[in-house]
Amino acid sequence: MEILVVIPCYNEEKNIVWVIRGIKTHAPETDILVVDDASIDKTAIVARNEGVKVLKLPFNLGPGGALQTGFKYAISKNYEFVVRIDGDGQHDPRYIKDLLLPVMKGEVDMTIGSRFLGGARYKIPVIRRIGMSIFAWITSKILKQKVTDTTSGFRAFNKKTTYFFVNSYYPSDYPDADVLINLHLAGFRLKEIPVTMYGGNKTIHRGIMPLYYIFKMCLSILATLLRRI
Repeated sequence: MEILVVIPCYNEEKNIVWVIRGIKTHAPETDILVVDDASIDKTAIVARNEGVKVLKLPFNLGPGGALQTGFKYAISKNYEFVVRIDGDGQHDPRYIKDLLLPVMKGEVDMTIGSRFLGGARYKIPVIRRIGMSIFAWITSKILKQKVTDTTSGFRAFNKKTTYFFVNSYYPSDYPDADVLINLHLAGFRLKEIPVTMYGGNKTIHRGIMPLYYIFKMCLSILATLLRRI
């Protein structure tokens, strides 16, 4: 196997089975790794019962930290390509091959599944939509190419990108616009692919978390740009 699908998740015992089975149906040629970010439910047990590899972290690292654990595993096992898909069911596994194709053909180093390309409609709370629009605009200006969905976690990577992500600058919480900018400044090629997404079960989008995300991402983008000066 040269392709690894990494599923970073936290408390997803109700959704992880359907995610795993969807991947097996639509991308049966891939290996699957579930990185359980110190869940307090039965996520790890349920995933193991589906016959996939599970790494259970001893304490919660955040989605970025869990994903980086998956990157390190992929490097240790010498996988050529990695796909990241969420464990809450918002990403449709039928698009895995669409994300992989440009990367496997060597056209780009990373693809991003965009919910805003094509005709699909996706309902987003006002504050979150404002933040997403701001960071999409900033990222598009810096990359000098249109980017519509900087917060999408549905992505595919080649080995070179995977190696690049195993560094101290990779964020432990939200690897979004700042990571795309960092990749561009390092010379990597990116491309968005139209996908369909569903609501998911994102607790990070509730309460004051969207405001925290906007503030944190602004600081992270600024730090990314300052490191390149």
